[in-house]
Amino acid sequence: MRAWFVGVGTTRFILLALFALIIMSLFMHYYISKFAGTVDSATDLQRRIQLDDIHVLEDLKLRIEEFLRIKLSVSSELRDLEKKRQRLQAEIFTLTQSVEESKRGYTKNRLELDRIKLSLKQAAYAREELENRNIPLLRPPLKLLTGEDARQLYLPRPAPPECRMHSCFDYSRCSLTSGFPVYFYPTDDSVPELNVRASLAQILDTNVHTTFDPSTACVHVVILGGHLPSWSVASYLRQLTHWNGSGRNHIIINLSGTTILTEKHVQQAIIAQSSAEAVAFRRKFDITLTPAPSGKELAQPWESAPVILPARRRYLLSFQGRLAQDANITIEARANEMIVNILGKMSRGFDNELNFSFSCLAAENVSSAPNDWLLCGDPSSRAQLLRESTFSIVFAPPAGFVSTATFLVRIRESMQNGAIPVILGGDAVELPFSEFVDWSRAALLLPLARVTEVHFILRTYLDADIVELRRRGRLLWESYLSTTSRMINAVLSLVRTRLGIPAPPAHEEPSPSVFNATFRPVTIEAAPNTEMDEMLGPIEPPFPSLTYQRNFSVTLNDQAKVWNEDFDPHTMYPYRVQEPILPSEAKFMGSSFGFRPVAQGAGGSGKEFGEVLGGNVPREQFTVVMLTYEREAVLIDSLQRLHSLPHLNKVIVVWNSLKPPSPDLRWPDIGVPIEASWAIVHPEYAIAVASRHHYALWSNRALFMVVRAKKNSLNNRFLPFSAIETEAVLSVDDDTHLRHDEIVFGFRVWREARDRIVGFPGRYHAWDINHKSWYYNSNYSCELSMVLMGAAFFHKYYSYVYTYVMPQAIRDKVDEYMNCEDIAMNFLVSHITRKPPLKVTTRWTFRCPGCTVSLSADDSHFHERDTCLNFFVKVYGYMPLLYTQFRLDSILFKTRIPHDRQKCFKFI
Repeated sequence: MRAWFVGVGTTRFILLALFALIIMSLFMHYYISKFAGTVDSATDLQRRIQLDDIHVLEDLKLRIEEFLRIKLSVSSELRDLEKKRQRLQAEIFTLTQSVEESKRGYTKNRLELDRIKLSLKQAAYAREELENRNIPLLRPPLKLLTGEDARQLYLPRPAPPECRMHSCFDYSRCSLTSGFPVYFYPTDDSVPELNVRASLAQILDTNVHTTFDPSTACVHVVILGGHLPSWSVASYLRQLTHWNGSGRNHIIINLSGTTILTEKHVQQAIIAQSSAEAVAFRRKFDITLTPAPSGKELAQPWESAPVILPARRRYLLSFQGRLAQDANITIEARANEMIVNILGKMSRGFDNELNFSFSCLAAENVSSAPNDWLLCGDPSSRAQLLRESTFSIVFAPPAGFVSTATFLVRIRESMQNGAIPVILGGDAVELPFSEFVDWSRAALLLPLARVTEVHFILRTYLDADIVELRRRGRLLWESYLSTTSRMINAVLSLVRTRLGIPAPPAHEEPSPSVFNATFRPVTIEAAPNTEMDEMLGPIEPPFPSLTYQRNFSVTLNDQAKVWNEDFDPHTMYPYRVQEPILPSEAKFMGSSFGFRPVAQGAGGSGKEFGEVLGGNVPREQFTVVMLTYEREAVLIDSLQRLHSLPHLNKVIVVWNSLKPPSPDLRWPDIGVPIEASWAIVHPEYAIAVASRHHYALWSNRALFMVVRAKKNSLNNRFLPFSAIETEAVLSVDDDTHLRHDEIVFGFRVWREARDRIVGFPGRYHAWDINHKSWYYNSNYSCELSMVLMGAAFFHKYYSYVYTYVMPQAIRDKVDEYMNCEDIAMNFLVSHITRKPPLKVTTRWTFRCPGCTVSLSADDSHFHERDTCLNFFVKVYGYMPLLYTQFRLDSILFKTRIPHDRQKCFKFI
């Protein structure tokens, strides 16, 4: 069976193989025959093409040439299309730029429109204020034009028991607007001392109150020397041409220490003298003052005074003197003996701290009071002991006297030499000008009964208290007691203040022009401002700061500050550094004049902040004072950057060269009127001769002035030019480059710290341990004590003080080195305020790429500044500069704020 299956399988396989071979043969035959047909067809087609090519061979050249022409035509069209494409792309780029420029112009014009709207709004506020104002515009006091009735003879009448101003002084001759005219009687007969007569001649030449018409005088001044005894004074006074029987409205200045005048000698005249009896002294009518300094008058009082430091000297307390030999054995004499015993025992317990001497061989008696302490030695020997003493004892005058010449000489010498007076019996004395001078800030006034406790009291004083008492004592001595002329000026100021008459206005320097009367400077349009993308404030017409607004409030209510802090009762300034500040709600409750609160009081961030000044004081502007010297290109570039600066009132260029600017120099039109005025700056800084010429080109903004000084002096940058009509002054060098936002921010900071210098680059004074002296340092530091005045805001009040009050030796040193004027101003402000300056922004120096090498690059520049530092310390008696360890930036600087808010300044 199996074999059968095997046989059947084999047969099937063979049949299937044969069938497959037959099928494959048929397929092969079909495809071979088809391929042969295809080959025949391709061959035929090739033959036909070749035949066609043979037919067109003769025009092949023509066809190739046609193709080349077509190619050239297409290439030309492609080039034309490419040019059109490039031209269209350029037009698109130009249009795109034009669109962007239009956008920028729109933004700029929109910002300018906002500025104009804001300016119009501010102008509307100003107009409304002018219409509704209730503050009178005051001017400096006018001179009195006296009528004929003032020449009537005052008949003598019975004198009241005790004269007072209301009973013995005729106010009708002294109008509040009179200016307090003073007539000085000739001194040839009454004053034999040559030094005193020289001082009086100086007063007649310089005192603004002096009048040579006695009929218009408010007061008549009689100055007596030491040769007239008291019994002959009465007859001498009655012979005066304007005595009018009673001496009313007369001031008798008795410079003698031995002659004592009373009411029986002078009747209704005011007495100013050193020795005064208790029963005869008429309080708030008579005046005490020290005797005239002996010898030559001090031209520079600081030269005769030692430095204030160190605080504690060799002796804690000293005294040198003896009682008069003819002193009677009275209760007072026994009291003096007891005091001597007490102090003697005290000194034996503290030999190294106390130096008391109650006897001496040579004694000087400058007083006629009995039982008074005599002065030992001469002024130089007494000064030697006082300069080694921290405190000095001054015994009150003997019983029956409120003041004696010896008593006041001791006080004067103590303050001059830096020994703080300890007045035993200070509750029973009358000190010079005590009606307004606060002596408790310069001396210790103790009852005599405290003599046993004086050592305990003095040991409790800190170094800072000692130095401040000594500093104020020196200021008091320098201002009121150092020379005869200063004493007499203080007497006149005291009487004038009693009468409520304001002091005479401060002298201002006229503004000398570089242009003559016919010259017209050529102006050019300023370069476009690239800093217009930030609203920094409104562009307003110039308006001055209000002047002489507090004439009578200062005179009647603020004399304590005038006499004891300013130490200058002789001058009324247009404005003072510190004025009373209204509460915040006052500007919304009837006292809105001049105020521009942010968002009408609602406050806000950058947008609202930039529209107005805000703050605690009324709106104001500032004046740029730019010092230059024959650098015309640098100057013009600096002026152009001031174009459209908000809150700018005026630009004053101090041309510090005798060589005038080039006639063809083109001054930039920075959007301010141009005016020039000429005056002569007196080398003594006290007298100015004015000869004015004007040139003005008015625009819609502030005033641009070019001022020429008489000599090349760096002090010129601080002259109180009459052209400066704002309280704020921005002092800049011609190569200083400040952005508008930096200037505006500095101005805003200054408005909140008006008594400080607010500037940009900072410097500091450093102590040289090896040489025991100061040196100037400009290195980077975390402390500073000065800001450079090449870019700083300060109050115009300091210009008056710098020019007329600050010791002349400092200005002379500035002229000697042509350097250090910025150090001098920093010294002055810190001396007055006892505060350091304020530094704003991150600037530490300024770069001027187009400038030549400056003087500060020379090593001698720094050596000179070192010398200036130490010389100024000698003049002031101490180092007034103080350190500060911070700078100021705007409130929202580096603060994360919502996207719908703006920062106060973009970069500050």
